Amino acid sequence: MDVTVDGSEQYVIGVDYGTLSGRAVVVRVRDGKELGSGVFDYPHAVVTGSLPADVTDDGAVPLPGEWALQVPNDYRDVLRNAVPAAIADAGIDPAAVVGIATDFTACTMVPTTADGTPLNEVAGFANRPHAYVKLWRHHAAQPQADRINGLAAERGASWLPRYGGLISSEWEFAKGLQLLEEDPEAYAAMDHWVEAADWIIWQLCGQYVRNACTAGYKGIYQDGQYPSEEFLAALNPEFKDFVSTKVAHTIGRLGDAAGRLTAEAAGWTGLPAGIAVAVGNVDAHVTAPAARAVEPGQLVAIMGTSTCHVMNGAELREVPGMCGVVDGGIVDGLWGYEAGQSGVGDIFGWFTNNCVPPEYHQAAAEKGLGIHEHLTELASGQAIGAHGLIALDWHSGNRSVLVDHELSGIVVGQTLATRPEDTYRALLEATAFGTRTIVDAFRDSGVPVKEFIVAGGLLKNKLLMQIYADITGLQLFTIGSTQGPALGSAIHAAVAAGKYADIREAAAAMGSEPGDVYTPIAENVAAYEELFQEYRTLHDYFGRGANDVMHRLKAIQRRTAAASPAATAPQSAAPATVGAPA
Repeated sequence: MDVTVDGSEQYVIGVDYGTLSGRAVVVRVRDGKELGSGVFDYPHAVVTGSLPADVTDDGAVPLPGEWALQVPNDYRDVLRNAVPAAIADAGIDPAAVVGIATDFTACTMVPTTADGTPLNEVAGFANRPHAYVKLWRHHAAQPQADRINGLAAERGASWLPRYGGLISSEWEFAKGLQLLEEDPEAYAAMDHWVEAADWIIWQLCGQYVRNACTAGYKGIYQDGQYPSEEFLAALNPEFKDFVSTKVAHTIGRLGDAAGRLTAEAAGWTGLPAGIAVAVGNVDAHVTAPAARAVEPGQLVAIMGTSTCHVMNGAELREVPGMCGVVDGGIVDGLWGYEAGQSGVGDIFGWFTNNCVPPEYHQAAAEKGLGIHEHLTELASGQAIGAHGLIALDWHSGNRSVLVDHELSGIVVGQTLATRPEDTYRALLEATAFGTRTIVDAFRDSGVPVKEFIVAGGLLKNKLLMQIYADITGLQLFTIGSTQGPALGSAIHAAVAAGKYADIREAAAAMGSEPGDVYTPIAENVAAYEELFQEYRTLHDYFGRGANDVMHRLKAIQRRTAAASPAATAPQSAAPATVGAPA
């Protein structure tokens, strides 16, 4: 272990690319101390209603519903702004930085030319929605995902059980098939279909290396191969060579160096050219070593706009509705499991933006509180079940365990006496019930959950954390770092720079100490068990085919929008940052 040079400290940079912003953190190699940070908000945020006029050639371009895009140059701007800001905040000499690593939301896809130029930056493509980044929460490829799942089930595809029996509309193949079928000219012009996690590394080191994490979890890469050409041709004859011409590439192991920082990227960041650039990774997965959760049974929930659940297991098991299980998907030598919820903080943010009357906002302001803090304070005084409500947390569809983004949210039990804090608490509880459903699926499949660790922006809501402990029945630990993914990336940077032998060694030295601890309260556990049974009844009734009303309503909505697009044009989503109650 070589963590200093001539007694001088060495540092690494971790950059966390989230849904709305990128954050860079300067971390000391020898002990993981976070010394400074910088954040940069994406100028174009999440593009949902129309392509913004400043990136097109001819004004705003309308988008259909269920679309969520981003502008790739916003990601470069994070390197130009957040990294220098973090270095300045830390007050260190940039020459002492030995490595940089990044993490990204997934599955977030960038169509590029052979040299990595995003397709929207190519002449003639600025007005074409399919030329832009498809963000993880782009759900318009559900019809393609349905066809992939149907064909895989019919043929007994060996890879399907690795993904809990269903792949998601959020993933590489569904989004790629949508691109082909809706804009074949853009598809033909695209040389590479690149995870943003790998594209940003390409920008840093000038080399395109696919990371093993997204290839396995989002790219259906199992046991050294992708779905066959015959399988892809059965979906669409023009899709036959999708893997060989658009997807397949050198795969890098997590913690390895993808290359060295180029002179151009050194100019953006203020870092020394030639330092190690780690192989790309996913925000949730890098957080596990940041939380020192690198052994089997340690479930880490990264809770923000959505929640991703990651855990290592010693053995391969088929877990229904999982996002995937990948050999070495988190750390070498173990099977990495991933599950998730598509909407969590986003749901809370939607509620406060659209369903809370002005007098509540005024009362919050008079107390010097944000609206989330005010509603949390009001909801905290309620006895469990006093609001008389059960909600389903499917406002952004269901990622696990149903893997169906055609599902939608619901609240049962509202009356004329229902108040905003009642519904707010019911939504908090609904997301915890969703996590309980995931924990039960792991346990029922022989993958025991021994520890529950929470990272991300929502851990500061103490009511929410206690609700999760009571509903899951697990002692809950929060990560001590407020920058879990960025710290996790920095740990990978230290390994890529050769400062530690592997991720386990680096996590032991650089990982965060636990923050708060929440112990389940026996009477609360019992009270929530009764409500959870009601949640599970609704979950199965609306989610497993007994009543497909949610799917029918989506179909009606699309049909109406197609008949009168001007009257039903989707509105831009509210900023997701409001979904982080304190």
